[in-house]
Amino acid sequence: QVQLVESGGGLVQAGGSLRLSCTASGSIVSGNPIAWYRQVPGGQREFVARISLEGTGLYADSVRNRFTISRDNAKKVVFLQMSSLKPEDTAVYYCNVPASTNWNRPLVSWGQGTQVTVSS
Repeated sequence: QVQLVESGGGLVQAGGSLRLSCTASGSIVSGNPIAWYRQVPGGQREFVARISLEGTGLYADSVRNRFTISRDNAKKVVFLQMSSLKPEDTAVYYCNVPASTNWNRPLVSWGQGTQVTVSS
């Protein structure tokens, strides 16, 4: 069973930066588009960013120009560089393989996620 592993979260002050990593066994990360999502307690998981196999990134309006998604297929890892963080970015962040016709529909089981907390 594919297991996605997110890491890199932590506590940071507003305006700070963090870099999240998404890895998995096998070629699931290196062989597919990958998306990042986030979820606050009691809220729905929301799309944050997606990267194609070729490396093209697309972003939610709320994070555009602050977050950068990238990938290293050789190392089988996808990154989410988060800058100019705001308290409203506080959430658990997850990665997954998005369905091609609906990026909010994940194709594999969710990992544990990584907590990002931004203090004001």
